[in-house]
Amino acid sequence: MEAVLEWFVPAGLPVWAVLVLIAMAALTSAMTAALGIGGGVLLLAILSMLLPAAAVIPLHGLVQLGSNANRAVFTAPHIRWSSLYWFAPGVLVGALLASVLLIELPSWLLQLSIAGFILLLCWGPPVPQVATRALGTFVAAIITTLLSHFVGATGPLVAAFIKRQQQGDRQATVATFAAAMTLQHAPKALVYSAAGFVFHEWLGLALAMVLAGVVGTKLGLKVLLKTSDQRFAQIFNILLTLLALRLIWQALNSWSAL
Repeated sequence: MEAVLEWFVPAGLPVWAVLVLIAMAALTSAMTAALGIGGGVLLLAILSMLLPAAAVIPLHGLVQLGSNANRAVFTAPHIRWSSLYWFAPGVLVGALLASVLLIELPSWLLQLSIAGFILLLCWGPPVPQVATRALGTFVAAIITTLLSHFVGATGPLVAAFIKRQQQGDRQATVATFAAAMTLQHAPKALVYSAAGFVFHEWLGLALAMVLAGVVGTKLGLKVLLKTSDQRFAQIFNILLTLLALRLIWQALNSWSAL
């Protein structure tokens, strides 16, 4: 029993923190399934408060891989697979670039750039159709995958792009976004293993959080079914805007601390 407990509770982490993280994994998965966005960023913030800095982004990537994968399975009939044919190779190119360029970049500059793109996609003029077709999807996958290795949660940027691409269809947006983020998080384990992160010390906690996420996803999808496309779009844009404003606030704080 003690050995099992040790597997689920990483060294130096109190049991209460593990229980909070498992509960938050369920809550944030439900949030993303119901509202389309927000859960990944909220989970990242919680991980940042409870875990050593070096473990935050790798563990977040591992848990989000499981969470997005189970959401993609549950919503598979609504996935727009044509959108993923070019997203997948873009993810590979972005991950390869990240493995070469795994260096410290100015966080405030990355945060402002991501926030600007999110606000543009939410409230700016219509994006030219070419930008959401094959080449645009390929380029978007490269950029967001590369950025995700440095700042962790680029989900809002991918979500804003997917929403425009799927023209407001809530189920296609949630399903395709889940599949896209599954592809984007998958290479992180290899990249961070190559960089020296020891994943096996965190696998028990990650597994518990992923299983909790399955429960949260099922509950969230029930809420999604009762939401209209128009209402979903309104909530989606508001949440994305709040997340963009949060990034701007973080960027200003980082810049002022220089």
